[in-house]
Amino acid sequence: MKLKKISALLTVGALAAVSMLSGCGSTDGTDTSSSSNTSSGNDATYSIGLCQTVQHDALDAATNGFQDKLKELLGDSVSFNLQNAAGDSATCATIVNQFVSTDVDLIFANATAALQAAAAATDQIPIVGTSITDYATALDIADWTGTTGRNITGSSDLAPLEEQAAMLQELLPDAQNIGLVYCSSESNSKYQVDIVQSELEALGYTCTQYSFADSNDIVSVITSACDASDALYIPTDNTAAANTEIINNVALPAGVPIIAGEEGICEGCGIATLSIDYYSLGEKAGEMAYEILVNGADPAAMQIEYADGLTKKYVPDRCEQLGITVPEDYTAITAEAE
Repeated sequence: MKLKKISALLTVGALAAVSMLSGCGSTDGTDTSSSSNTSSGNDATYSIGLCQTVQHDALDAATNGFQDKLKELLGDSVSFNLQNAAGDSATCATIVNQFVSTDVDLIFANATAALQAAAAATDQIPIVGTSITDYATALDIADWTGTTGRNITGSSDLAPLEEQAAMLQELLPDAQNIGLVYCSSESNSKYQVDIVQSELEALGYTCTQYSFADSNDIVSVITSACDASDALYIPTDNTAAANTEIINNVALPAGVPIIAGEEGICEGCGIATLSIDYYSLGEKAGEMAYEILVNGADPAAMQIEYADGLTKKYVPDRCEQLGITVPEDYTAITAEAE
């Protein structure tokens, strides 16, 4: 791992990179903030390019966790260039190609499109992903062993899909037809609904998959799904997460409850979820990045990490409106004050 000295030349290069990236859907621009809690103990500084596929609560939390952990571990010895692709795969590619051209020390790829773009852009610069459901699916790796064998590692947001299927049965015992809704351009969403469909069919449900290509056809797809279903399941899908208000405006008036793959989607349009903590997931990725940058760990040999702890959560108002009784072991999702 090469270490970079702070110099006038690097400053000029970094400013040029920021200028080139200014049109790439960035919401936060360049974040060079740092913390002095802990220092790496040498004069090295590390530049990290962060590409987040789209802006929504879960991915934002993961990015914050990643940055906070590295600030804690590296203090003033780390700088970040955070760029948001606004849900566009082509923009992900533009962002990570600029990271490669400016020779960052590490690329942080938040969600599948960002990871795939980074993987296509470089086989040399270490890549740490997060919010990736299944790395084998995202990277088209056969004979998965838990490591990528490439310059890529990271943390996964794979939830216990079998338990999410059981949650649907627990809360909606009278439902028969279940609509499984996801974005067709997100391979990890398809992976999840296939597993959940198998689990639900084993429990006696009839399942139908409904996919939308992008946000433009969400209303028509959700309307069709609600017309034919007693309940819906939505996995950890980034397009759905960015459009929960649209989904809720169709499903709630139709009286169709939604079990969600993560808390942000659940809060926006669902009744319940068995969700992970995305901030902690980002922290895990930050710890992995530290091992690579400072201790020379090889991402090709690093096992993919998974979230610790799961909590059953529900949205009280929506459950009450739909007449759904929730067991006592569920924790309420409380809406943030505006």
